[in-house]
Amino acid sequence: MDKFHGRSVLVTDGNVEKALRKFKKKIQNSGLLNELRDRETYVKPTTRRKLKQGAAQSRWRKKLREQQLPPKKY
Repeated sequence: MDKFHGRSVLVTDGNVEKALRKFKKKIQNSGLLNELRDRETYVKPTTRRKLKQGAAQSRWRKKLREQQLPPKKY
């Protein structure tokens, strides 16, 4: 049996759909698609910082929202 290296999936019993699902999962876990999307367009460093800061603020608001007591219903 051959050794497969890198991002390849072995198709067994002609089950291409299963092999394709495994391949997609392997690519997703490696972070290759995210890196490819990042490289598609250039984002200025100031814009990147602002996006990062906005994401941090929304995470903080979400954390505070989860810590609040539920509203009284009487």
